[in-house]
Amino acid sequence: MGKIGYARVSTSDQSMDLQIDSLKSSGCDRIFEEKLSGKKSDRPELARCLEYLRSGDTLVIWKLDRLGRTTKQLIELSHDLKERGISLQIITLGVDTSTPAGKLFFAIMAGLAEMEAETIRERTQAGLQAARARGRKGGRPPLDKSKVEMALLLYDSRRYTIKEITEQTGVSKAKLYQVLKNKNA
Repeated sequence: MGKIGYARVSTSDQSMDLQIDSLKSSGCDRIFEEKLSGKKSDRPELARCLEYLRSGDTLVIWKLDRLGRTTKQLIELSHDLKERGISLQIITLGVDTSTPAGKLFFAIMAGLAEMEAETIRERTQAGLQAARARGRKGGRPPLDKSKVEMALLLYDSRRYTIKEITEQTGVSKAKLYQVLKNKNA
């Protein structure tokens, strides 16, 4: 049960000394450092940090925006941490989710996630109803059967990888596996 720090700056010419000093004074056993924009979804050091964390650990960050730039990213990450039994400490906000006040923070984030998901569902349903009222159907158009047949032939030939088959035919990997499963059932 340790404190693990994560520090990030957006560009290589920025200094993360302030963050590192704050994380060290907060008692972090290990600090992951990243020089990469928060807009990037692929942040290797954050991924390593999250992989390193174990139940009972505390992820310590200097400021909330170090974890993500969008509310959605932050909500998903806070939900994931809670599910894994990992606390979150945000130095500049004075938030520590191992305390009752910090647990309220997680509850609020979970409520926001639920509200966002419900709003998306409602918008989707409203859009589908509006489309039906105009005589259109929702959903994806049916896949061209000849493309699926071609994908199956290529698969059965055992000369192509799944990636090559999907690129050549336009049939998704999921659809190909679904057709193969139904064919073998």
